[in-house]
Amino acid sequence: MYLFCFLICIPAIFAVPTKTKSATPSPTILGPQPPHFVAYTDESEFGIPKASDLKGFNTLNLAFLLTSGPADQAQAWTQLSDSQRANLKADYKSNNITLMVSAFGSTESPTTDGKDPTLLAESMASWVRQWDMDGIDVDYEDFEAVGNGQAVSWLETFTTVLRDKLPAGEFVITHAPVAPWFGKGQLYARLNTTVGKDIDWYNVQFYSQGTAYTTCDTLVSKSGDPFPGTSILEIVASGVPQYKVVMGKPGTAANAGAPDFETPPNPHINGFVETKTLATCMARAKQHGWNGGVMVWEYPDGNSTWIQAVRKFAWPFHSKN
Repeated sequence: MYLFCFLICIPAIFAVPTKTKSATPSPTILGPQPPHFVAYTDESEFGIPKASDLKGFNTLNLAFLLTSGPADQAQAWTQLSDSQRANLKADYKSNNITLMVSAFGSTESPTTDGKDPTLLAESMASWVRQWDMDGIDVDYEDFEAVGNGQAVSWLETFTTVLRDKLPAGEFVITHAPVAPWFGKGQLYARLNTTVGKDIDWYNVQFYSQGTAYTTCDTLVSKSGDPFPGTSILEIVASGVPQYKVVMGKPGTAANAGAPDFETPPNPHINGFVETKTLATCMARAKQHGWNGGVMVWEYPDGNSTWIQAVRKFAWPFHSKN
């Protein structure tokens, strides 16, 4: 889910203006309505969380479905009995939680490894249907293919086939790109213009880029160097709908792969931001019409306490939600 890159910037907390602006009306959305509050779960030793463990979230992504088959929490799902899966799905449905599987992750390079995007999309779509998922998240991190230009056409085909096999309104398709890939001319800036219509939203990884995206200014308003044009509002200004940009953050510094060799340790390395600051940043973005929501890597570090604290200023959680 992450890569490693060490950069330097100075974190800061900014006050939220008191005047609010209503969100820009969204077009007709066939799937789950924004804002999206997304938790990834990868560590199978904690088990598949129940709806009562996810208060404040409305989407759960089981990681990962690999090119070789399910692993970690995706595999754990297949090892449950039919009745256990049915009970969990009913529990999620009654609590408005969308259950998805996340494909690939940081250990996979499907394009570089020569995987056929059509055959792979058909296979993964079949898995989604077989195991009663509500959709699939594409956590594509084949950096070699991105660098040599092969990723664009591969992902265009893969996404198009996925949507053909998993129709909009019946299934959800999301992608989880790193934020710099929305920069001018970069991978997702290009993909959004060609297959963006087939993607319900983006779980944007605003982390694992050193200390980039660790202030409300750089996260929400103006990212600056070394990844210009990739803050939330700049991504929106580039043509991505407000409701499709989900702010992805690690639940802890360790979740983003923060190194333990720094003396003294820098808590903001790799994009980690404390919940109070994140809540302030979300409220600032909402005032500009943004309503994408927030994603956390990963549960159980990013749990109900985490999401409720992060939602506090923008979309306070109430027990009836």
